[in-house]
Amino acid sequence: MQATSRNFKDNAHRALEDANLQKAMGFVRTGFIDKRKAAADALPEFEALRDAARDIKNHTLANLDRYLERYEAKATETGAQVHWCTTAEDARETILEICRSVGARTATKGKSMIAEEIGLNDFLERNGITPIETDLGEYIIQLRKEPPSHIIAPAVHVTQDQVEADFRSHHKALPADRSLAEPQQLVAEAREMLRQKYLDADVGITGANFLVAETGTSVIVTNEGNGDLTQILPKIHIVIASIEKVIPTLEDLGVILRVLARSATGQEMSAYTTLSTGPKRPDDPDGPEQYHVVILDNGRSAMLGTEYQEMLRCIRCGACMNHCPVYHAVGGHAYGWVYVGPMGAVLTPSLIGVDQAGHLPNASTFCGRCESVCPMRIPLPKMMRHWREREFERHLNPPAWRWGLKAWAFLARRPRLYQALTGLQVRLMGLAGRRRGRFASLPLAGGWTEHRDFPAPQGRTFQQLWAERKRAA
Repeated sequence: MQATSRNFKDNAHRALEDANLQKAMGFVRTGFIDKRKAAADALPEFEALRDAARDIKNHTLANLDRYLERYEAKATETGAQVHWCTTAEDARETILEICRSVGARTATKGKSMIAEEIGLNDFLERNGITPIETDLGEYIIQLRKEPPSHIIAPAVHVTQDQVEADFRSHHKALPADRSLAEPQQLVAEAREMLRQKYLDADVGITGANFLVAETGTSVIVTNEGNGDLTQILPKIHIVIASIEKVIPTLEDLGVILRVLARSATGQEMSAYTTLSTGPKRPDDPDGPEQYHVVILDNGRSAMLGTEYQEMLRCIRCGACMNHCPVYHAVGGHAYGWVYVGPMGAVLTPSLIGVDQAGHLPNASTFCGRCESVCPMRIPLPKMMRHWREREFERHLNPPAWRWGLKAWAFLARRPRLYQALTGLQVRLMGLAGRRRGRFASLPLAGGWTEHRDFPAPQGRTFQQLWAERKRAA
């Protein structure tokens, strides 16, 4: 996927003018926020579980090399083949080599953000292998030739009418007069189109929510049966995961699963939690003949020991973006790469560079909702602030922005001058805006007034009100 994060402002402008997107994003509150709150409130120990999950991941990251080695040893004992890949190119080439070993022409795929990160679909197609997305949302966006806009609901930006139109344009072999007015009919049609694909595929590719070092197990958490069909029916099952997905034990898995689904979709547990350990054994009725695990670094080891290490606790639940007012307004595609919302604002600069993604840490109100709902208690606003600091240090901000910040810093270090000038500004703006009570445009504030009026100041400044309160006390 070609990153366009440096064009975030232009992407955001287009998103704000997209009527279909704005309509589709209304689903986020009813589909995610309210359900997450109800699920969390119904579990008295939810906050304690968040603490425990955070501690598990902190311990794992502090001993990451040991747990990765233990995972490899246990997985190898079960007959798995583990492949270590430093870069996205390494991972793509490794997967291609495995596919070619059985002459694969098609590969079914479960939803995987790592596959998106390394651009796997386009790479396989260029090399004569057709990837088939089997997650319903991923299937929809594959038909539309779009990247996902959400890490757990990749087609959240698409309306039902758009899905119907896409199905009719691509499923031409089906009767033209068929009804697709209900969501259940859309799901049934996707199931019909995909069923034979599972049976014909030589290779099945899935991601992994977790890798369990204790047993050499990979875990996927889904709400559709496609993940199981993808990994059980083909001759080869390829798991692709990044290094931070490893956790120590099955008991640790149980703790994290209790916060994952509640944070992601408001469920106590997802419909499917599938644990895979090695290839098919001689007495197994089904399963793959070969089981490969591709473990990718792609810049993550460089985050260890830095102010961004805590980002590696992320379990991809999507709670941060579900509660982010910026994401609500512009959707996922505006962020210009695989990872979106607050977690993307931290992870994307870490992986592709702040020079390419410096706008993303600035695309935040710093309201703190993301941190307040994160099941792993990741301090996302703090890390976005660190990226803003790195951007400033490297002189990546526009000159006008840098000089404006320097001017503000000069005044902020001189409280009396600051109070005098702001008091004068308030009075002048109050007089100028007295008739209408607001400004339709202001110098240096076009980003605000392009979409909403700026209220005219009324009454005293905050410092004046604060001083009066202190005197009254």
